Amino acid sequence: MSDGLTGRSVIVTGAGAGVGRGVALACANASAHVTVATRHQNGRDVVQEIEARGGRGAWVECDVTDPQAVRNAVDDTIARTGSLHAVVHNATSNRSSEPHRLETVDPDLWEQHAAVSLRGAYHCAREAFDALRETNGTLVLMTSPAGIEGSPGLPLYATVKGALRGFTKSLAREWAPLGMTVNIVSPLAMSPAMVNAIEQDPAMEERLARKVPMGRIGDPVDDVGPAVAFLCGPDAHYVTGQTLAVDGGHFMNL
Repeated sequence: MSDGLTGRSVIVTGAGAGVGRGVALACANASAHVTVATRHQNGRDVVQEIEARGGRGAWVECDVTDPQAVRNAVDDTIARTGSLHAVVHNATSNRSSEPHRLETVDPDLWEQHAAVSLRGAYHCAREAFDALRETNGTLVLMTSPAGIEGSPGLPLYATVKGALRGFTKSLAREWAPLGMTVNIVSPLAMSPAMVNAIEQDPAMEERLARKVPMGRIGDPVDDVGPAVAFLCGPDAHYVTGQTLAVDGGHFMNL
């Protein structure tokens, strides 16, 4: 374990699997106390992994569409550790990999995407504001290649992920005078959503790998997690309003 996040507490939403799990494990590896905030019991399994690696963590049941649930996660973290230094909002709709077209989209699908990604980001920012202000803390959001270049098969997912970049830049300007940072990460890594997409389009994995200069799709724990942990730590105190692509060189023109 490294010590880059020693004495820091981090909340990671949607941390039960995939990229969120990778971020939670990486932050714990860097010596943070990690609150694994998930709607389902799989968050308990991630805490067990953290503890098996010698780290510290706790599970909190949290639906980010409910501001009170987010507030409870913040309060629980402060009760356990005394403070809150970072929130990583990774949660996305469990329908995020469901193919659709804008002209025929189900309004309920739009509501799912907007509620979890956009309103979830708002709830995380609002409910954690006071605690993060006390520690000159940070908020990290997650976008995707779809939010940068669009997606003909997942336009709603692309829409909310693109909107989060605007949210990040606006909030970064608002919070900067208070000593707080806001950044967004665009990962390319294996996740349940990626696996589902590849199952529906088996050629996708090879097609993506060909577009990545490093020749492979990233690993959530070893490739993406440490980059997010860096943004949660003191060495990133002068980095704000940025989109960090952790994608093996897929995008070089952000």
